[in-house]
Formats: sequence, C-alpha cells, structure tokens
Amino acid sequence: MARANDEAAAALQEYAELFALTGGDAFRVRSYQKAAKAIAGYPDDIAAVDVRGVPGVGEAIAKKMEEFLRRGSFRQLDDLRGRVPEGVRRLTRVPTLGPKTAIMLYEEFGVDSPAALAEAISGGRLDGVKGLGPKTLANLLKGVEQLEQSGLRVHIGVAMALAEQVMASLAAERVAYAGSLRRMRDTIGDIDILAVAPESIMEEFRAQPYVAEVIAAGAKKTSVRTTSGMQVDLRVVPAESWGAAMQYFTGSKEHNVAVREIAVKKGWKLSEYGLFEGERVIASESEEEIYAALGMRFVPPPMREDGGEVKAALAGELPVLVELSDLRGDLHTHTDLTDGIASLDDMVAAGAALGYSYYAVTDHAPDLAMQRMTLDKALEQRERVAALQARHPGMRLLHGTELNIAPDGSVDWPGEILRGFDVCVASVHSHFTMGRDEMTRRFIAACENPYVDIIGHPTTRKIGKRGMVDADWDAVFRAAARTGTAMEIDSYPDRSDLPADLVRLAKHHGVKFSIDSDSHAIPHLAHQRFGIGIAQRAWLTTDDVINTWPLDRLLKFLGR
Repeated sequence: MARANDEAAAALQEYAELFALTGGDAFRVRSYQKAAKAIAGYPDDIAAVDVRGVPGVGEAIAKKMEEFLRRGSFRQLDDLRGRVPEGVRRLTRVPTLGPKTAIMLYEEFGVDSPAALAEAISGGRLDGVKGLGPKTLANLLKGVEQLEQSGLRVHIGVAMALAEQVMASLAAERVAYAGSLRRMRDTIGDIDILAVAPESIMEEFRAQPYVAEVIAAGAKKTSVRTTSGMQVDLRVVPAESWGAAMQYFTGSKEHNVAVREIAVKKGWKLSEYGLFEGERVIASESEEEIYAALGMRFVPPPMREDGGEVKAALAGELPVLVELSDLRGDLHTHTDLTDGIASLDDMVAAGAALGYSYYAVTDHAPDLAMQRMTLDKALEQRERVAALQARHPGMRLLHGTELNIAPDGSVDWPGEILRGFDVCVASVHSHFTMGRDEMTRRFIAACENPYVDIIGHPTTRKIGKRGMVDADWDAVFRAAARTGTAMEIDSYPDRSDLPADLVRLAKHHGVKFSIDSDSHAIPHLAHQRFGIGIAQRAWLTTDDVINTWPLDRLLKFLGR
C-alpha cells in the first residue's frame, strides 16, 4: 500500500489523541479516528487522488490532509504537539489509561511519564484517588510493565513496511531482509538488510529521507536510526557468499550454533562467507547448497529457532509447510455494515481478485453494541450476499458472523438463528481481566456450542497495547479438538493471534486452524502472509489449515 496513506493516517490518529488529551469534543475525536482508519485502509494512494473521495473524510479533514501531503504536518497538529508534553502522550500508551486520567495525573500529581506513574503507584501516592481503586492501580502497573517490554520492539507489520521501503530505495544487484523479520517473528527489534552492491550504496543509504541518525558508518556495514525510531543495519556482501550470508544473518543464533556443530564434526568451517574445508569452498552461493552439503534438507527460515528442525532436517523428516499460495479462501472479514470501511461489493470483488475459491463475510453480531448491528441487518446482508453470488460464479460466498463470547461463554444469538449462517467465528471482545479458571470455562463453553466453528483471535492480545488473557490453554485446546472447533490464526499484524508457540501446543492436541485476515479494508486482505509466517513457525501443513481445503471438505468441517 502507498506510504502516503499510512503516514497521513498516523498523523490524523495522533491529532485525534492530542485533541482528546486537551479536552476536545468526543464526537470529533471519533470522527478523526474513523477518518484515519479510512485513509489507512483506502486502496489508492491518497497523494494521487482527491482525498475527499475517501469515506468519512469531510472538507475540514481533507484540508488538513492536503497540508500534510505538502509539508509532512498540519498547523493544528503542530499547535497541539506544542501544548501536550511528550511524557503525557506516552502515558496514554499505557493499556487502560485514558486521556482524561492522563491529564489529571499530570496536572494534580506531576506524573509526566509511564516511569513516573509506576513510581507514584508503588510509593502509594495514588492510593484513595477517586476512580483509581486498588484493582485499577494494579492493572496500570501491569500496563507500564507491558509498555516497557514492548517499547523496544514493533509488530511485524510495521517492520515489514519499513524493510520494504528501505529495499525499494536502494540500487543494488541483489537485496533482501534477514534476521528475525525473515524468520517471521511477531515482534521485531531491528532490521537486517543484505545487499550485493557497490560500496557507494552506503552513502546512498545514509542520505535517505527516512534516516534520522547514523549510528555507525563503514564500507561493509552501516547502522541507522530511522524517523520511526527503528534501527536498520545494511550490510554489503560478496555475490559469491550470498547464500552463506543469508543463512548466517537470518539466524536464529541457536539454530546457527546447531548447524555449525554439524560442520565442525565433519572437520569443516561455516561462516558468513561460506562452508569451507581448509581453504576450499564447499558451498556459499545459496542456502540450499549449504544445507545439502551438510546432509540436511533445506530449513525454511520461519522454522530456524532450534525447536527440533535441525534433527528433522538431518533425518529428512521436515514437514511440507503450508504456503500463502495454498490458501483457498478467507473466513473472517468485515464490511462497512459494522466496523469495516469498504462495501460488501468491494470486499467480495477484492477476494475474487485474489483467486479465492471461497470467501466469508463475518460482520460483528449485536452484543458488540458500538457496531449497531441487528438481526434484520444481518438477514438483509444475507440477501445481498446471495445476489452477489451470481456475479462471482467462480468463488463461493459464505455468509457468516463474528459472535461475541460473553463472560459465561454464551454468544449473541440462539441456535435457530446461528443455524442459518454458513460460518460462525466467536471471539472475546470484553471482560479481558477475568480469572484463569473463569476464562478457561468461557472458551470451553464457546467451543461446546455446536454452531461455533472458529474461535477468533483467541488470546485477544494487541501487541504493545494489551497482553494475552489468562487461560489454561491445554484445557481449551483439548476442548477444541474434542468438539471440532478450529482455532484462528488472526493475520492482522498487531494481533498475530494465536502466536506460534500456542499454535504448536494446539496442534499437539489435534486442533485444526483457520488463517484469516480479519480484514476491515481491502489492503488488509494482504495480511495473510503474516498468518502464514506464524503457521510456518509452528510447523503447520495444509492438513492443519481448514481454509486450504477444497470447498466440499471445508463445508463438511463446518457441518453445513
């Protein structure tokens, strides 16, 4: 997606947050947030079209965006940035801490950063403050810890966009990202880029507009801090050593140690320059040659975490991993009937353009009150889906719903209504702090509902904003395997949910999975690559993933 959209949306979102912090009208705050979401999800580059064509963008917001496109900011944003201390803005990133509380803490207690908040709570300075009971303070303290842990890393969507921007900006014979990004980790600390290129590429790299600071500059390696705060390391490698360098710099460290030990046992040496016997090069140009020379099957990068893959590669027992091209459909998507920004027609057309065999529309159910959904609206949408089917004869349209799992495990509608849907995804959208036993019972009850096909984004986490709910996942996965309920791998990069370690655990219990985009806009459909990365890290094959199956096998699984 065009970079202008992301940056313009981020500026408008920041403006909405600052506007809220300075006591701005809540209705206007929401309108800015909705417009930011619409701009981020708009399929065309807003720098090349009239921004007024974006849904939810009126004249006042359009003028702000036009100024942003001209100079990288707008007057009202500059003004609010000057009025709100940076520390107070950081405070609002603490999960569950709203703008009103942040301002109150700053004005009445001088709390001007997450660290100062933790200090004030630990020192008892906020005990007895109205609206801040013991449970709230404990949650805020937990939130500060989460923020500190996540502050040094970003989710894979942010890192991937930056890596692709960097690669596109460089003139190189060959260029690729390595490190934890290539291993498809769900959070990334810094980005490693390898290039086959003349040394002049380093000067070109340092001069890019996304570079805020040069940390280290050399002929073979340059490290910069970008305007987003992320570190990017660029290394120039010889063409003949490309494979060895990619193997070495992809890691993980533990995987590389295990592979090097195999080389050492043969009396060889493996480095970033190649696999050597004395001075003789055995292999260096491709990773495949290096693994083959060591008597191993090629290990796909997402598996390189020293989780048994080296032993399996030596024994020729690596599974054939699921790939993006194996996906035949998407079973969790939204439209502008609830909180999506694109119409039903446009979302379906985008699914068809991806060559899908089937595509499910799963707008929210009524218990998520802010979406103003009703049964009448759902049934009206079902008629529209049936009418659209004629326009897409090559792709089966499935009319579904994303249900809300209530604290007692029940969902929005009774069985006689749920029976009419082709697919039911059920997700937790509230009451995230329930105790472990109650949360476990909540999930098991949802799995035992005969009409629930998929548990959506099971841990409910939002990377950098909200941690996982606490549940006995062994018990939940045993129930899902028993009831034939699939667990979702939500590909939306700030969710990446289930994470790979829990996917492996669920697979161990015999659970099947659905890799879904949870799209709220057309560009989100492309997030599926991140879900596939999680699945590969967890060693999944097509047999494990229900939306790689032919339609008849899928419908049989759904019991429809």
